Amino acid sequence: MPKFLTDDFLLNTTTAKKLYAEYAAGQPIIDYHCHVSPREIFEDRHFANITELWLGGDHYKWRLMRSNGVDERYITGDADDYEKFCRFAEVLPKAIGNPMYHWCHLELKNYFGYNGVLCPETADKVWKLCNEKLKEKNMGARGIIRQSNVVFIGTTDDPIDSLEYHRLIVEDDSISTVVAPSFRPDKALNMDKPGWKEYIAQLAEVSGVEITGMDSIKEALGRRLEHFAACGCKASDHGLDYMVYEEAAPDVLDSIIAKGLAGEAVTAAEADAVKTELLVFCAGEYVRLGWAMQLHYNCLRNPNSTMLAKLGPDTGFDCIGPHNGSRALARLLDRLYREDKLPRTIIYSLDPADNAFIDTLMGAFQGTEIPGKIQHGSAWWFNDNKQGMREQMTSLANLGLLGNFVGMLTDSRSFLSYTRHEYFRRILCALIGEWVENGEYPNDKAALGRIVSDICYGNACRYFGLE
Repeated sequence: MPKFLTDDFLLNTTTAKKLYAEYAAGQPIIDYHCHVSPREIFEDRHFANITELWLGGDHYKWRLMRSNGVDERYITGDADDYEKFCRFAEVLPKAIGNPMYHWCHLELKNYFGYNGVLCPETADKVWKLCNEKLKEKNMGARGIIRQSNVVFIGTTDDPIDSLEYHRLIVEDDSISTVVAPSFRPDKALNMDKPGWKEYIAQLAEVSGVEITGMDSIKEALGRRLEHFAACGCKASDHGLDYMVYEEAAPDVLDSIIAKGLAGEAVTAAEADAVKTELLVFCAGEYVRLGWAMQLHYNCLRNPNSTMLAKLGPDTGFDCIGPHNGSRALARLLDRLYREDKLPRTIIYSLDPADNAFIDTLMGAFQGTEIPGKIQHGSAWWFNDNKQGMREQMTSLANLGLLGNFVGMLTDSRSFLSYTRHEYFRRILCALIGEWVENGEYPNDKAALGRIVSDICYGNACRYFGLE
């Protein structure tokens, strides 16, 4: 019986082990979509203890703790950090089959040199070991990034952000990793959500544009797009609760925006019409700027209204959305293609039932400027587990070209999450290794090496113009 978390972890064939060792393990990391703080990178934040680093903003861990009945005081509340860590250590042994069990132990092994397991009996030992290690100079944000061989980080940034820390990072010769902003205009598009009117006032102020209708919103966003371009932006990201497509005439759009600016309620169809028009505008700008567009959709946000009121959004209470959005996405891509406004596009649905749809739809809109112009994004959020990754890659292989895949991202707020790239790479090599040893693909070392190294690094490097 194999031991836990050996060098051959998840690599169940000879071919998989060779592919991982020779073509995957040593590849640099391009983390093209994440939520780490550029300020913390510039300031080289050091963490006081493992709880601060591990549990401070990780809603994956928070959900596990809630599933075990842990009181919120030990999750997001005012309990002592040691107590919080011990409570998490009580939960983790029950997480068999959950990727968090693997991620946590990979992080403990790779960054802290701990080869055991975390459980109530070892919690105090691990707490002391990690906290002592965190005192070392190379265990700040920059040091962890260097250790992880990360060459590019795409943060997630609002159009009104100053991007001052991105500029400071560029000016700091001691930071070799490229840290670029990604344009996330959700708050400008989501006029059906609380705070839209106030946000538009902020957008007007930072852009210097008086916003009264659709054209002026576009002008304001356009100025911010140029601001992001000047700071090295390579991609945008749109977090859509559901995929939208609703057309409306220009005068109708202006009237809808006037209602919103006056504080009046708008219907779902009216809000969708504004979102659609702004998506089309932004996509055309991304083409002009040479950026990639990322579309994340099918998330049901904050179904627990009580906890939303208590803790706010992004605290671990979201779930897979009930919307499909297939026709809306197809109509959006069709319009963008027809109007020459379709950028390189990465599509992520939180519903794994959409895998086959995405893989067949993108085949209808590929372009000649780069192989795999339209991408099926890596298994996202609730799907970035062993089964979810295998299903996403198998569907892509069945219905498209796996060899053009741009690979993994962390989508994380934690600097230790780069182990997710290792996890992905092991699963990738295991999957390909099985196909080879089943006689489904030739045991051609050169061809296999190109496929693996491209998915781990080369494809993303070319896709985001990092060469």
